[in-house]
Amino acid sequence: MDNKRVILAVALSFAVLLGWQMLFPPQPQQPAPAQQEQTAQPNQAVDSNVSGPISNQLPDPASTSAIVSAKGTKLTVETPLYAAVINSQGGLLESFKLKKFKATIDADSPDVDMVGMNALDKAPMGLILNGIATWASGVWGYEGKDLSLDGDRLGTLIFRGDVEGFRIERRLTFHADNYLIDEDVRIINQSNPSGMGRVAFTTATKSLTAADDRYNPTRISWYNAEGLVEENDRDTLSETGVTESGAINWAAIDSNYFILALVPGADSVTMKGKLQDDIFRVAAEQDVSFDKDIERKLSCSYYFGPMDAPLMAKVPGSLDKAVDFGWFDIIAKPLVVALEWFHQYTHNYGIAIILLTIVIKILFWPLSHKSYKSMEQMKRLQPMMAKLREKLGDDREALNKEMMQLYKTYNVNPAGGCLPMLLQIPVFFGLYKALMGTVALRHADFVHFLPFTDIVWLADLSAKDPLYITPIVMGATMFLQQKMTPSAGDPTQQKIMMFLPLVFTFMFLNFPSGLVVYWMVNNVLSIAQQWMMMRNVKN
Repeated sequence: MDNKRVILAVALSFAVLLGWQMLFPPQPQQPAPAQQEQTAQPNQAVDSNVSGPISNQLPDPASTSAIVSAKGTKLTVETPLYAAVINSQGGLLESFKLKKFKATIDADSPDVDMVGMNALDKAPMGLILNGIATWASGVWGYEGKDLSLDGDRLGTLIFRGDVEGFRIERRLTFHADNYLIDEDVRIINQSNPSGMGRVAFTTATKSLTAADDRYNPTRISWYNAEGLVEENDRDTLSETGVTESGAINWAAIDSNYFILALVPGADSVTMKGKLQDDIFRVAAEQDVSFDKDIERKLSCSYYFGPMDAPLMAKVPGSLDKAVDFGWFDIIAKPLVVALEWFHQYTHNYGIAIILLTIVIKILFWPLSHKSYKSMEQMKRLQPMMAKLREKLGDDREALNKEMMQLYKTYNVNPAGGCLPMLLQIPVFFGLYKALMGTVALRHADFVHFLPFTDIVWLADLSAKDPLYITPIVMGATMFLQQKMTPSAGDPTQQKIMMFLPLVFTFMFLNFPSGLVVYWMVNNVLSIAQQWMMMRNVKN
């Protein structure tokens, strides 16, 4: 075994692992201070009572949005984080725009809307009672007015309706400093026979990403005692959907950057998720005993916003567990914290990535020094190894025995050059996952225009380099690094090693530019470090 052969194996394994991460991202295991509250006076009373048959099936609420818009009054909720529109007909969410996030990098781009007009047919923040779409049935009224909240204030809207013999009250509480919405529901069975019923809280949205986006799919996820479970296969979600019953902390529709989550208040619910007409739907359904004239209280919380772990940690049910980086979670999360720390001072995520790369390189300096020293020692043994190959020919057993004796005589570890590299691979993948899934890098600017031109360049570190400059430069630095590495005695190995930079260049063409910047800077630092090390060893 020689050092170059082991390094080749490490490089090829690295490429395979990287390709596997691209094509088959790992799935998780299946399984307060006093605050001011703003309220308002009643605006409209409810005095209608509608009775009718009870269905035990979850409805398909297609084509109900027009009915709701015609019947209801639109109420707005404004906070520093979002602008929401709630329809008084059942308290249906018509719009939820995130003020800090734009749909594209264009200057005149609209804010990201977590709902979208097409999703109204599938009931964002809807309530289903015994299979009845409550927002499309009965007579509703509301208590409250348009809300404008700031600081840590709370605001409340109340919706009351009579639906098929049930009196329903939905009390929604909005937070100025979070994307969290708390709901308390009261239901009284006024005219139906006593018995068991079912109540479901729902949410729905259009696809949060492009349907063919392999790196950032829209998925349905939930969290229970077994951990985080995700399903992003569109065929599965369209044909059969997903169902899970029991103690479910939360259920959600999410992507790498945004999430619409339900946090049920009940100890046991049935979670249902489906993709219908290109709209993702999630419902959390629970059994309720409806005795006549007895009030039943239920609760649910919602989070419609970015995948921001600190904000999500304030939501019940461990919602921050949705921010998951797979196998490398334990490495990726500290790297995200470090990246955010650098950004506080640089105000540029590209510079923050470069500084983080330098810090990582410094931390691994001793290991790299050992690796380069071992490679230089192996280089000095190459002439003797070549003579052994010429002498022993195809006798592999004798050749290996003589080489091991050679390593022992000169006190050289043939794996000394690659073991330090192996230890750095998890860090790379941790940073890879962090840069692929950190909402802070979405639309994060580095070098907006190509120098001395008005051509848009690295205006979004979460997207690929549109000009392919950084992956090409990255490939060139990798090629230069290969030229500085002691050559293998085997011509076939030499050809494979020289071919690897081209392979990596093509792999990185569609990677987020933030990741390519990291790898490119890491290569430049490695070249400088290797040059210094080799010079010192020679001296």
